[in-house]
Amino acid sequence: MSSREKHIVVTLACFSLLLGYYLVNWIRMYQTVGLDQTTIFRLWGTVIVAGILVTILGTILTYIGSNVAYAIRTGKGDGEPMVEDERDKLIELKGEYASYIVFSLGVFVAMLSFVFGQPALMMFSLIVFFSLLSQVVGDISQLVRYRRGV
Repeated sequence: MSSREKHIVVTLACFSLLLGYYLVNWIRMYQTVGLDQTTIFRLWGTVIVAGILVTILGTILTYIGSNVAYAIRTGKGDGEPMVEDERDKLIELKGEYASYIVFSLGVFVAMLSFVFGQPALMMFSLIVFFSLLSQVVGDISQLVRYRRGV
């Protein structure tokens, strides 16, 4: 598995867990107290900060772990080279395209919810949900393309 694929797997795992955490807490909050401003802002802040921290830490630990495993396996101190070619760039662009489509549709759905009388907190909650979902879809798209070869 290349270093790019490892990075994609790490971000996919992180954002899948964050999406699950967000959904579970949002549904629990919506069923018990409704859309309370302070609790939903706390939830958004937690998800955003956790997304940044967990992704950075996960990526760093993955690179360190893979370089240590490479050094043990080969006996060389150098890690795997970070090479990015046109195929990697094309796969990344196609993954970003899938993310943009999901996020754009999500923003459209969020705006429709506001037009149909839902509170503004519902609209922003949907935007946060679709931003997490778009990251997951983009990572899955990239991983599938790496596995297929294009």
